[in-house]
Amino acid sequence: MSQYVPRTRIGGLRGLAHGPLVGSSRLRLPGSPRRPRRIAMLSVHTSPLHQPGTGDAGGMNVYIVELARRLAAINIEVEIFTRATTGALPPSVELAPGVLVRHVDAGPYEGLAKEDLPAQLCAFTHGVMQAWAGHRPGYYDLVHSHYWLSGHVGWLAAERWGVPLVHAMHTMAKVKNAALAEGDTPEPAARVIGETQIVRAADRLVANTDEEAGELIRRYEAAPRKVAVVHPGVNLDRFRPGAGRAAARDRLGLPQDALIPLFAGRIQPLKAPDILLRAVAVLLDERPELRRRIVVPVVGGPSGTGLAKPESLQKLAARLGISDVVRFRPPVGQERLADWYRAASVLVMPSYSESFGLVAIEAQACGTPVIAAEVGGLPVAVRDGESGFLVHGHDPADYARALRRFADAPEFTDRMGAAAARHAESFGWDTAAAATADLYTAALQERRRLRSHHG
Repeated sequence: MSQYVPRTRIGGLRGLAHGPLVGSSRLRLPGSPRRPRRIAMLSVHTSPLHQPGTGDAGGMNVYIVELARRLAAINIEVEIFTRATTGALPPSVELAPGVLVRHVDAGPYEGLAKEDLPAQLCAFTHGVMQAWAGHRPGYYDLVHSHYWLSGHVGWLAAERWGVPLVHAMHTMAKVKNAALAEGDTPEPAARVIGETQIVRAADRLVANTDEEAGELIRRYEAAPRKVAVVHPGVNLDRFRPGAGRAAARDRLGLPQDALIPLFAGRIQPLKAPDILLRAVAVLLDERPELRRRIVVPVVGGPSGTGLAKPESLQKLAARLGISDVVRFRPPVGQERLADWYRAASVLVMPSYSESFGLVAIEAQACGTPVIAAEVGGLPVAVRDGESGFLVHGHDPADYARALRRFADAPEFTDRMGAAAARHAESFGWDTAAAATADLYTAALQERRRLRSHHG
């Protein structure tokens, strides 16, 4: 299996130096920089234990879980702090050997929207500090925060503990606001200000792609030396072609000869599942004979601004006259999700903004091509014309045109699916974790150098 070496930009330079390997960890040469032993990872608004596709749980949850597991496998312990959402949760849960999830009481357990969480950051920070106070000095070597809410807690914690802060934006308010879906609500000014502060405070900023790195530099004036590009990975043991498309369709009760364009993810305007429905309506207007052999699964639950109108997609399907071919399914676990990917003729991702697009890589790893919007990290995730097609803009007619290619030539699915699986093989989490560990090491080394310089 080939491995894609993530391109990492540190100090304005590209390239990632990989030392010799011994087992699952690198050989530390005399005088070489020390890796962190234990990091505090912060995820305020969504727990890594939550089911992706529900509420605010999505690609970031998968990212945190997989990265933490792989870091622990190379002897970097991870403690993940997240907000408790029910009183029944234990104070801590072992997610995997070397990975501990700590539940912090901050605000009411239920009924608190993500937009209300800034008012609870003080309480959350207090919980993190309480946990730290029970340990010896130097217990955590580094803080890695995810999303801007966590970044503000991480900023204070890193300052208090005298350790580096590494921050991953995942999404950025300025980028989202520049590409809003029609009728969607813009991100508030408070978030823009908060993100700008974190960019200035962080020792390192993790970007998923070169484009995201450029957005950090252009829109937030991030110092280029701070920005490192590390592509996320995919769990190649879970997401794989397996027994194939026919077997997956049989398990899910789907017709073997159907054209199946799949949407999988959180249902909100940003992800644009409505574009897929409108594209299917256009396709059926042009090719009414396809109605008898098309099935359109929408797998996921309302999230974000989509919570305001949870039935809007079902109502749209009815207005478009395609309710008979659309199947709405609730979010499913990762193993079941892999079957939905395998069963599909093509995954459709018409998002208005994506920092990377893990769903696209997961589907391709299962041998399914992707039709995606040419936004954010999707041009990296999808190899246009080989593992899928990129669509410029959000005109349903353009997506219908791409779907027609799979309808007219069903062999496209198998041919492009094989290329998609090969493409996805280059995105392993082990590689992403190794690159992240190198990033941690560089941040620690720089912090020690500055401390030594200032006496």
